[in-house]
Amino acid sequence: MTPAPVAAAIPEITSPVLASLPASRRRLVSIAFWGNLICQMGIIVTGGIVRLTGSGLGCSTWPNCEPGQFAPNTANPTGFRAFIEFGNRTLTGVLSVFALAVLIIALRWLRSKGRGFLVLAWMPLVGTLLQAIVGMAIVKLHLHPGTVAPHFLISIALVVVSTVLVARLHEGDGAVRRAVPRPVLATAIALAVVGAAVLVLGTVVTSTGPHSGDLEATVRLALDPRMVSWLHADAVMLFCGLVVGMLLVLHLIDARSHARRAAWGVVIVTVAQAALGYTQYFLALPAVLVGLHLAGAALFTAAVSWLVTTMFTWQGPPAADAEATERRVEVSAR
Repeated sequence: MTPAPVAAAIPEITSPVLASLPASRRRLVSIAFWGNLICQMGIIVTGGIVRLTGSGLGCSTWPNCEPGQFAPNTANPTGFRAFIEFGNRTLTGVLSVFALAVLIIALRWLRSKGRGFLVLAWMPLVGTLLQAIVGMAIVKLHLHPGTVAPHFLISIALVVVSTVLVARLHEGDGAVRRAVPRPVLATAIALAVVGAAVLVLGTVVTSTGPHSGDLEATVRLALDPRMVSWLHADAVMLFCGLVVGMLLVLHLIDARSHARRAAWGVVIVTVAQAALGYTQYFLALPAVLVGLHLAGAALFTAAVSWLVTTMFTWQGPPAADAEATERRVEVSAR
């Protein structure tokens, strides 16, 4: 199922290349690109389940689960935790299939969307392979926070790339140009930067908390959990202020409708995440709420990424859309 805040922002197909494909191929393209995005978000959730059930070392080695044993069985000393950890590894294989499909489709049917699009199409596959290497390091280093946090952040980066790929798929095939005035674009970039800080600080909070990923792992970041939690909350408050400002501006300048819908999507996800974050903090981090917060982080990333893409357009040759909007704002301000 398509995430609601993102799905609400999808514009109509304005890509001549995509529109020219037979209906059966368009369906295949949509399945590959959306499947890649959903799997990139899904592996964040399954990785969270591994961590929250203490299954991070359910398999003692890599790529085998145990020495000489590729898959777990009921005789594994870690019991069900081995199956949870191995299930997360298996999803990486599914993700690789979608990432490879995105690349092949882009190279065969969508080359005329431009070099930038093709570069983006390489990234899910390369990033997934990188994740496999980081996953090996996590097992070898017994879940050291210095490896677990980058593992999560690489997944976040891949959600960003996959979201932009889906947005570009539905957009035009021309040269990129602004679709909003420069101050609005600057606000969107600030929003993205602060959003990234929120996610990074979230990994720091997790690395100081009780959910180490294994029942016997004790290595945590030597920081005060209360201090980093409130620092994370401060970043969220700054982000909320920027979101409100962005929403007001997009309505005042009469921006494209899918830009406004994308902004409202960010509002919905942010409010839900903030509610979950404060609730889990005051309830001493119950695993279920932490898992939902991780799923929300994936949605948050996709929603913010989609909003930023609406600040640009690839429809046709460079035109005066952004400049015309700027002139309307200047006239209304006089």
